[in-house]
Amino acid sequence: MTRRPLVIGNASGFYGDRSGALREMLTGGPLDVLTGDYLAELTMLILGRDRLKNPDLGYAKTFLRQLEEGLGLAHERGVRIVANAGGLNPAGLADAVRTLAAKVGVPVRVAHVEGDDLTARVDGALTANAYLGGAGIAACLRAGADVVVTGRVTDAALVSGPAAWWFDWAPDDYDRLAGAVTAGHVLECGTQATGGNYSFFARHDIRHPGFPLAEISEDGSAVITKHPGTGGAVTTGTVTAQLLYETQGVRYLGPDVTTRLDTVRLTDEGADRVRVSGVRGEAPPATLKVGVTRIGGWRNEIVFVLTGLDIEAKARLVRTQLTEVLEGVADTTWTLARTDHEDADTQETASALLRLVVRDPSPDRVGRALTSTAIELALGSYPGFHVTAPPGPAQPYGVVTSTLIPSDEVPHVAVLPDGTRVRVPPAEPPAFPAPPAEPPAPPASPAFEARGSRGGAPEGVGGAAPAGSGAEPRETVRAPLGALAGARSGDKGGDANVGVWVETDPAWQWLLHTLTVDAFQALLPETARHTVDRHVLPHLRALNFTVTGILGDGVASGHRFDPQAKALGEWLRARHLDIPVALLPAPEATS
Repeated sequence: MTRRPLVIGNASGFYGDRSGALREMLTGGPLDVLTGDYLAELTMLILGRDRLKNPDLGYAKTFLRQLEEGLGLAHERGVRIVANAGGLNPAGLADAVRTLAAKVGVPVRVAHVEGDDLTARVDGALTANAYLGGAGIAACLRAGADVVVTGRVTDAALVSGPAAWWFDWAPDDYDRLAGAVTAGHVLECGTQATGGNYSFFARHDIRHPGFPLAEISEDGSAVITKHPGTGGAVTTGTVTAQLLYETQGVRYLGPDVTTRLDTVRLTDEGADRVRVSGVRGEAPPATLKVGVTRIGGWRNEIVFVLTGLDIEAKARLVRTQLTEVLEGVADTTWTLARTDHEDADTQETASALLRLVVRDPSPDRVGRALTSTAIELALGSYPGFHVTAPPGPAQPYGVVTSTLIPSDEVPHVAVLPDGTRVRVPPAEPPAFPAPPAEPPAPPASPAFEARGSRGGAPEGVGGAAPAGSGAEPRETVRAPLGALAGARSGDKGGDANVGVWVETDPAWQWLLHTLTVDAFQALLPETARHTVDRHVLPHLRALNFTVTGILGDGVASGHRFDPQAKALGEWLRARHLDIPVALLPAPEATS
C-alpha cells in the first residue's frame, strides 16, 4: 500500500538562525517531522573551543532554548524533531533534552546518533568528524524516538533519514534516496529556499521569509513549499539557487547515495509549490568525508581610513612606516578597498579603507604591541589619520581541512530511546565503476582575454551565436551579467563554488557557450591563479563553477574579505559583458 507523502520542515539553517522558527513551523501548519541544521565548518571550530573549556559542552545550546516551548508544541501535534545540534557531544545533548523534558513535564523519547567523532585519531586536531548518513536517524525513528539528535551527519541526512524511515526504503533504493537527498539539500539552509540570499530578491517580500518544507512521496519526488501565509516565496528560481549552493560537480557524493544533480528536474506547480523529480541515484562511495579543524595560529587586524585626495599615496606611506615592525611576521596581507567617491558630499563616501591582516604561530608577534605601534603613527603619518577600532590583542584562528576514511572504519551507532546501542552498517560500495556523465555540452565560444578588475569581459564577446548554429550575429548591449542571470555562491573548506543560472532556453544556450572557464576567470580576476572547474546542469539551465583554494585555510582563518565566498556570485553578476538585447528583460514602463 502506498503511504501518503512525508511532510518535513526545517527550522534552522545555521547555529544562530532565527530563534522563533521552531515555534513558527510547529504552529504554522501540519508537519510529520521538523529538522534543524546547526553545524557548519566554522561551527565545529566554535564547538571545539567550547569543549576545551568544558568537556560537558560541545553542542548547540540555542537548540535547548528553542525546545523549552517547542517540546510541548511538538508533543501536542505529534511532530518528530531531528537535529544535528549534538555537534561534538550528541549524548550530552540527549541527556540535556531529557532533563528539559522532565522540567517542562512533556513525555518524550529521546535518541541520538554517534560515532562520527574521530578527533582522537587525528594528530593535532581540535575536531575531526566523519559525515554520517541518514541510516542511524532512521533506526532511532523506527524505535519510536520523538527527538533525535546527532553529531556530524550530512546536512541532507536530516531529511533522507526520516524519509527512509517513513517509507521503509532499502539501502539500495538509490533513486528514492537521491530524491530525498535533493529535497534535504534544498531545505538544509532554511530561508535560502524561500527567497533569502536570492539574486532576484526584489521580486518578493522577504522581510520575514517563512522556513521551507517538503512533501516527499514514496518514489522520492518532492514538492518544496512553505506554510500558508508566511513571507518569502518558493519558486523554481529560489529552489534552483539552493540546489547550486555548496555543491561540487554533477555527482553529489554522500554516505547513503551518490545523487546525480544533472538529472534533477523542477516543475512549477502553483503558488509557492515547486516539484522536484527525475532524480537518479547511484551507489555511494566506499569512503566518508572527515572534516578536520585545527588551531592554525594567531591573527590580528587593523583598518586605516584614508579620506579625500591622494588615496594611493597615503596607503603607500602607511605601508612604508610599518615595514620594520612587520618583519618576521609569518603572513601579512594588505588590502585597499576603494570605497571613496570623487567630490563626495559626505565624509564617509569620500573615504577608502586600508586593511592590514597579520597571522603568525606566535600571539606575541601579532598581539597588541603590533597594533599599538600602528596607532603610534597617528600624529606622524598621512593627513586625516584614523582607524575603525582601537588596538586589540591577537585572536586564535582555525584551519579547516578534509580527508577521506573507509566507511567501515567509522563506528556509526544509533543509541535508541531505551539505551540500546545499534551498530549501523556502512552502505554497500559500488560493485562497478560509475557510468560516465551525460555527453559534454557543445563547444564553447572563444575564450575571453584576461582583463583588469575594472574592465569586465572584452567588448564584442558574448553576443555571437553558438558555433555552428547558423544564426546571424545579434545586437548586443554592454550590461551586467546579473541583468540576465542569477547566482549563488558558498564555501567548502578552502574552495568556493559559484552556481549561475538563467530562466529561459535561449538565455541558457547563450550562457552555456559564453561563460567558459576562461570567461569566468576574466570576469573574476582573483580566481585566475586558481584551478577552476565548470560543471553543466542542463535541466536547471545552470553552470556550477568550483574555485580550488581561493579561501586559503577556510572561513575560520579569516583569509579573505569574504571568507565564506557568500558574495562571490553577486560580484560575478555585477561584472559587465556583451549580452544580446533580445535576451534581456524589457525595461519596465514608467508612468
